[in-house]
Amino acid sequence: MSQSTLDDDDLFGEAASEMRADVEESLADAREELPDADSIWKTEAENVLGVLNGLKSALDVGEAAERLREAKKWFVIGQRADAFEDASDLEEEIEAVEALIGDIESARESVSDLTSTVPGLKGSLEEAGAGGGSEDDADDAEDADDEGRAAEADD
Repeated sequence: MSQSTLDDDDLFGEAASEMRADVEESLADAREELPDADSIWKTEAENVLGVLNGLKSALDVGEAAERLREAKKWFVIGQRADAFEDASDLEEEIEAVEALIGDIESARESVSDLTSTVPGLKGSLEEAGAGGGSEDDADDAEDADDEGRAAEADD
């Protein structure tokens, strides 16, 4: 084996190590971008709409999807180049982060649906006389409906 071949093998090994580190770093960055568990569990809202709007904001994945994309990109390149000795751990972590982001985005969509539905439902119940609401409650419902529309506009 010539010195050139040995150097090429060494360079390939170094590049493979760097690629693996890039994948691991991007995955760590993606996990860091995910919402904090306490932020989706605790709330200080005065009404259901406030809770829903707070939850919807808390369920923002930020740049996690982009970081995951970077991890997948480097992973695919390394995998196709057969650069990783054992890539199963990376593949499993990519799948786990991808599933978690999907779950969070799905939950955010559900909360968005409720955010737009609850104020209208409250208003309909009040109009039907089933809400037992007062004039103050009607004002609150109108304010809540306005907040719901504003939150939808933010999306």
